[in-house]
Amino acid sequence: MPTSCCCRPRFFVASALVTLLACANSPAAQKSRVSSDNLTVVIDAGHGGHDRGGIPGQRVAEKDMTLDVAQRLRNLLAASGYRVVMTRDSDVFVPLPTRVAIANSYRNAIFVCIHFNATQRRGASGIETYFYTRDSLPLASAVHYYVTGGAPSANRGVRRRGYYVLRKTGIPAVLVECGFLTNPTEAAYAQSASYRQKLAEEIAAGVRGRNSVGSPLSSTRVATSETIPLQPYMDQTKVSSSERRKSKRSHKKSARKKKSSSKSSNSEARASSIHPEG
Repeated sequence: MPTSCCCRPRFFVASALVTLLACANSPAAQKSRVSSDNLTVVIDAGHGGHDRGGIPGQRVAEKDMTLDVAQRLRNLLAASGYRVVMTRDSDVFVPLPTRVAIANSYRNAIFVCIHFNATQRRGASGIETYFYTRDSLPLASAVHYYVTGGAPSANRGVRRRGYYVLRKTGIPAVLVECGFLTNPTEAAYAQSASYRQKLAEEIAAGVRGRNSVGSPLSSTRVATSETIPLQPYMDQTKVSSSERRKSKRSHKKSARKKKSSSKSSNSEARASSIHPEG
Protein backbone atom coordinates (compact mmCIF):
# COMPACT_ATOMS: atom_id res chain seq x y z
CA MET A 1 0.00 0.00 0.00
CA PRO A 2 2.69 2.61 0.82
CA THR A 3 4.35 1.89 -2.51
CA SER A 4 1.06 2.24 -4.34
CA CYS A 5 0.36 5.58 -2.64
CA CYS A 6 3.80 6.89 -3.57
CA CYS A 7 3.36 5.95 -7.20
CA ARG A 8 -0.11 7.47 -7.56
CA PRO A 9 1.00 11.15 -7.45
CA ARG A 10 3.69 10.41 -10.02
CA PHE A 11 1.13 8.74 -12.22
CA PHE A 12 -1.13 11.79 -11.99
CA VAL A 13 1.77 14.13 -12.83
CA ALA A 14 2.71 12.02 -15.87
CA SER A 15 -0.90 11.94 -17.02
CA ALA A 16 -1.14 15.69 -16.66
CA LEU A 17 2.00 16.18 -18.74
CA VAL A 18 0.66 13.95 -21.49
CA THR A 19 -2.60 15.90 -21.50
CA LEU A 20 -0.76 19.21 -21.68
CA LEU A 21 1.38 18.03 -24.58
CA ALA A 22 -1.66 16.77 -26.45
CA CYS A 23 -3.42 20.09 -25.95
CA ALA A 24 -0.35 22.00 -27.06
CA ASN A 25 -0.35 20.10 -30.35
CA SER A 26 -4.07 20.35 -30.94
CA PRO A 27 -5.38 22.34 -33.94
CA ALA A 28 -6.80 24.98 -31.60
CA ALA A 29 -3.45 25.50 -29.92
CA GLN A 30 -1.66 25.61 -33.25
CA LYS A 31 -4.13 28.24 -34.43
CA SER A 32 -3.44 30.22 -31.26
CA ARG A 33 0.31 30.08 -31.92
CA VAL A 34 -0.23 31.32 -35.47
CA SER A 35 -2.16 34.34 -34.28
CA SER A 36 0.12 35.03 -31.29
CA ASP A 37 2.56 36.95 -33.47
CA ASN A 38 -0.26 39.45 -34.22
CA LEU A 39 0.66 39.44 -37.91
CA THR A 40 -1.58 41.50 -40.16
CA VAL A 41 -1.97 40.40 -43.77
CA VAL A 42 -3.02 43.20 -46.12
CA ILE A 43 -4.57 41.62 -49.22
CA ASP A 44 -4.74 43.73 -52.36
CA ALA A 45 -7.13 42.54 -55.07
CA GLY A 46 -5.83 44.10 -58.26
CA HIS A 47 -7.90 46.55 -60.31
CA GLY A 48 -11.60 47.18 -59.65
CA GLY A 49 -14.39 49.54 -60.64
CA HIS A 50 -13.74 51.15 -64.02
CA ASP A 51 -10.36 49.40 -64.21
CA ARG A 52 -11.07 45.91 -65.56
CA GLY A 53 -7.39 45.02 -65.77
CA GLY A 54 -5.77 43.10 -68.59
CA ILE A 55 -5.70 44.38 -72.16
CA PRO A 56 -8.36 45.86 -74.48
CA GLY A 57 -10.77 43.23 -75.75
CA GLN A 58 -9.93 40.72 -73.02
CA ARG A 59 -13.00 38.54 -72.39
CA VAL A 60 -12.42 37.61 -68.73
CA ALA A 61 -12.27 40.65 -66.44
CA GLU A 62 -9.19 40.47 -64.27
CA LYS A 63 -10.79 42.59 -61.54
CA ASP A 64 -13.40 39.87 -60.89
CA MET A 65 -10.87 37.05 -60.67
CA THR A 66 -8.52 38.93 -58.34
CA LEU A 67 -11.32 39.90 -55.97
CA ASP A 68 -12.63 36.36 -55.75
CA VAL A 69 -9.19 34.89 -54.98
CA ALA A 70 -8.53 37.70 -52.46
CA GLN A 71 -11.79 37.02 -50.62
CA ARG A 72 -11.06 33.30 -50.48
CA LEU A 73 -7.57 34.03 -49.20
CA ARG A 74 -9.01 36.33 -46.55
CA ASN A 75 -11.31 33.58 -45.29
CA LEU A 76 -8.49 31.04 -45.10
CA LEU A 77 -6.08 33.33 -43.27
CA ALA A 78 -8.73 34.60 -40.87
CA ALA A 79 -9.59 30.99 -40.02
CA SER A 80 -5.90 30.42 -39.22
CA GLY A 81 -5.89 33.29 -36.74
CA TYR A 82 -4.38 36.07 -38.82
CA ARG A 83 -5.65 39.61 -38.80
CA VAL A 84 -6.67 40.36 -42.39
CA VAL A 85 -7.20 43.73 -44.06
CA MET A 86 -8.54 44.13 -47.61
CA THR A 87 -7.63 47.14 -49.74
CA ARG A 88 -10.94 46.52 -51.50
CA ASP A 89 -13.71 44.04 -50.74
CA SER A 90 -16.06 44.91 -53.60
CA ASP A 91 -15.97 46.09 -57.20
CA VAL A 92 -14.56 49.56 -56.54
CA PHE A 93 -11.52 51.40 -57.88
CA VAL A 94 -8.80 52.12 -55.31
CA PRO A 95 -5.84 54.26 -56.47
CA LEU A 96 -2.38 52.80 -56.00
CA PRO A 97 -1.27 55.42 -53.42
CA THR A 98 -4.31 54.54 -51.31
CA ARG A 99 -3.49 50.83 -51.44
CA VAL A 100 0.06 51.58 -50.33
CA ALA A 101 -1.16 53.90 -47.56
CA ILE A 102 -3.41 51.15 -46.22
CA ALA A 103 -0.51 48.70 -46.16
CA ASN A 104 1.86 51.16 -44.51
CA SER A 105 -0.62 51.99 -41.76
CA TYR A 106 -0.06 48.58 -40.15
CA ARG A 107 2.98 47.41 -38.22
CA ASN A 108 4.08 43.78 -38.16
CA ALA A 109 2.26 43.25 -41.44
CA ILE A 110 2.81 41.83 -44.91
CA PHE A 111 1.27 42.89 -48.21
CA VAL A 112 -0.01 40.36 -50.76
CA CYS A 113 -1.12 41.77 -54.11
CA ILE A 114 -3.11 39.43 -56.36
CA HIS A 115 -3.17 39.76 -60.15
CA PHE A 116 -3.64 37.76 -63.33
CA ASN A 117 -1.45 38.35 -66.37
CA ALA A 118 -2.34 39.33 -69.93
CA THR A 119 -0.61 39.72 -73.28
CA GLN A 120 -1.41 39.89 -76.98
CA ARG A 121 0.33 36.54 -77.44
CA ARG A 122 -2.31 33.92 -76.63
CA GLY A 123 0.26 31.20 -76.09
CA ALA A 124 1.93 32.98 -73.16
CA SER A 125 1.29 31.13 -69.92
CA GLY A 126 2.54 30.59 -66.42
CA ILE A 127 2.77 32.01 -62.92
CA GLU A 128 5.28 34.57 -61.70
CA THR A 129 5.80 36.33 -58.39
CA TYR A 130 7.29 39.79 -57.91
CA PHE A 131 9.08 41.46 -55.01
CA TYR A 132 11.31 44.51 -54.58
CA THR A 133 13.00 44.73 -51.17
CA ARG A 134 15.28 42.11 -49.68
CA ASP A 135 12.90 41.68 -46.74
CA SER A 136 10.19 40.65 -49.20
CA LEU A 137 12.18 37.86 -50.85
CA PRO A 138 11.36 35.09 -48.31
CA LEU A 139 7.64 35.84 -48.65
CA ALA A 140 7.86 35.90 -52.45
CA SER A 141 9.85 32.69 -52.45
CA ALA A 142 7.37 30.87 -50.20
CA VAL A 143 4.27 32.07 -52.05
CA HIS A 144 5.79 31.19 -55.42
CA TYR A 145 6.96 27.77 -54.17
CA TYR A 146 3.45 26.79 -53.13
CA VAL A 147 1.44 28.37 -55.95
CA THR A 148 3.59 26.89 -58.72
CA GLY A 149 3.64 23.56 -56.90
CA GLY A 150 -0.15 23.44 -56.72
CA ALA A 151 -1.06 24.84 -60.13
CA PRO A 152 -0.73 23.12 -63.53
CA SER A 153 0.65 26.29 -65.15
CA ALA A 154 4.27 26.88 -66.07
CA ASN A 155 6.72 28.35 -63.57
CA ARG A 156 7.84 31.76 -64.85
CA GLY A 157 9.95 32.43 -61.78
CA VAL A 158 10.37 34.94 -58.99
CA ARG A 159 11.28 38.41 -60.27
CA ARG A 160 12.54 41.57 -58.66
CA ARG A 161 10.90 44.63 -60.13
CA GLY A 162 10.06 48.10 -58.87
CA TYR A 163 6.31 48.19 -59.24
CA TYR A 164 4.67 51.03 -57.33
CA VAL A 165 2.90 48.85 -54.76
CA LEU A 166 6.14 46.96 -54.07
CA ARG A 167 8.48 49.95 -54.10
CA LYS A 168 6.39 52.20 -51.87
CA THR A 169 5.36 49.75 -49.17
CA GLY A 170 7.44 49.73 -45.99
CA ILE A 171 6.53 46.14 -45.14
CA PRO A 172 7.33 42.84 -46.89
CA ALA A 173 5.29 42.93 -50.10
CA VAL A 174 4.73 40.59 -53.04
CA LEU A 175 2.69 40.63 -56.23
CA VAL A 176 1.65 37.25 -57.55
CA GLU A 177 0.48 36.84 -61.15
CA CYS A 178 -1.80 33.79 -61.06
CA GLY A 179 -1.72 32.99 -64.78
CA PHE A 180 -2.65 34.55 -68.12
CA LEU A 181 -6.31 35.34 -68.71
CA THR A 182 -5.45 35.81 -72.39
CA ASN A 183 -4.42 32.15 -72.58
CA PRO A 184 -7.55 30.05 -73.27
CA THR A 185 -6.45 27.21 -70.99
CA GLU A 186 -5.46 29.38 -68.06
CA ALA A 187 -8.55 31.56 -68.50
CA ALA A 188 -10.66 28.41 -68.21
CA TYR A 189 -8.78 27.47 -65.02
CA ALA A 190 -9.38 30.92 -63.54
CA GLN A 191 -13.12 30.74 -64.20
CA SER A 192 -13.35 27.58 -62.09
CA ALA A 193 -14.30 28.25 -58.45
CA SER A 194 -12.36 25.19 -57.32
CA TYR A 195 -9.21 26.46 -59.05
CA ARG A 196 -9.54 29.91 -57.48
CA GLN A 197 -9.94 28.20 -54.13
CA LYS A 198 -6.79 26.19 -54.82
CA LEU A 199 -4.87 29.37 -55.65
CA ALA A 200 -6.03 30.94 -52.38
CA GLU A 201 -5.00 27.86 -50.43
CA GLU A 202 -1.52 27.84 -51.94
CA ILE A 203 -1.01 31.57 -51.34
CA ALA A 204 -2.13 31.04 -47.73
CA ALA A 205 0.40 28.22 -47.40
CA GLY A 206 3.07 30.59 -48.65
CA VAL A 207 2.10 33.19 -46.04
CA ARG A 208 2.28 30.58 -43.29
CA GLY A 209 5.59 29.25 -44.58
CA ARG A 210 7.33 32.57 -45.16
CA ASN A 211 9.72 32.03 -42.23
CA SER A 212 10.76 28.59 -43.48
CA VAL A 213 12.67 29.94 -46.46
CA GLY A 214 16.45 29.63 -46.43
CA SER A 215 18.13 33.00 -45.95
CA PRO A 216 19.95 34.37 -49.02
CA LEU A 217 22.68 35.63 -46.65
CA SER A 218 23.26 32.45 -44.70
CA SER A 219 22.95 28.68 -44.96
CA THR A 220 21.04 28.67 -41.67
CA ARG A 221 17.35 27.95 -41.98
CA VAL A 222 14.55 28.74 -39.58
CA ALA A 223 13.45 25.65 -37.68
CA THR A 224 9.79 25.18 -38.56
CA SER A 225 7.62 22.35 -39.75
CA GLU A 226 8.75 22.73 -43.35
CA THR A 227 11.78 24.16 -45.08
CA ILE A 228 11.12 25.93 -48.36
CA PRO A 229 14.06 26.45 -50.71
CA LEU A 230 14.93 29.96 -51.73
CA GLN A 231 13.61 30.37 -55.27
CA PRO A 232 15.98 31.60 -58.01
CA TYR A 233 14.95 35.03 -59.19
CA MET A 234 15.57 37.50 -62.00
CA ASP A 235 16.43 41.08 -61.14
CA GLN A 236 14.47 43.15 -63.64
CA THR A 237 15.40 46.43 -61.96
CA LYS A 238 18.77 46.46 -63.71
CA VAL A 239 18.17 47.40 -67.34
CA SER A 240 20.92 48.63 -69.63
CA SER A 241 20.60 52.12 -71.15
CA SER A 242 20.18 50.68 -74.66
CA GLU A 243 17.37 48.38 -73.49
CA ARG A 244 15.73 51.29 -71.67
CA ARG A 245 15.79 53.45 -74.81
CA LYS A 246 14.39 50.59 -76.88
CA SER A 247 11.66 50.01 -74.31
CA LYS A 248 10.71 53.70 -74.33
CA ARG A 249 10.49 53.76 -78.14
CA SER A 250 8.36 50.63 -78.12
CA HIS A 251 6.11 52.07 -75.43
CA LYS A 252 5.60 55.35 -77.31
CA LYS A 253 4.73 53.49 -80.51
CA SER A 254 2.27 51.28 -78.65
CA ALA A 255 0.75 54.28 -76.90
CA ARG A 256 0.06 56.02 -80.23
CA LYS A 257 -1.71 52.93 -81.55
CA LYS A 258 -3.85 52.52 -78.46
CA LYS A 259 -4.34 56.14 -77.49
CA SER A 260 -8.13 55.82 -77.45
CA SER A 261 -7.98 52.88 -75.04
CA SER A 262 -5.07 53.95 -72.83
CA LYS A 263 -5.41 53.30 -69.12
CA SER A 264 -5.34 56.00 -66.45
CA SER A 265 -2.03 56.87 -64.79
CA ASN A 266 -3.22 55.03 -61.72
CA SER A 267 -3.67 51.75 -63.56
CA GLU A 268 -2.60 48.72 -61.57
CA ALA A 269 1.03 47.66 -61.31
CA ARG A 270 1.38 44.75 -63.70
CA ALA A 271 3.97 42.21 -64.64
CA SER A 272 5.76 41.69 -67.94
CA SER A 273 6.66 44.06 -70.77
CA ILE A 274 3.16 45.01 -71.94
CA HIS A 275 2.16 46.54 -68.62
CA PRO A 276 3.76 49.86 -67.59
CA GLU A 277 4.60 50.37 -63.96
CA GLY A 278 1.74 51.55 -61.77
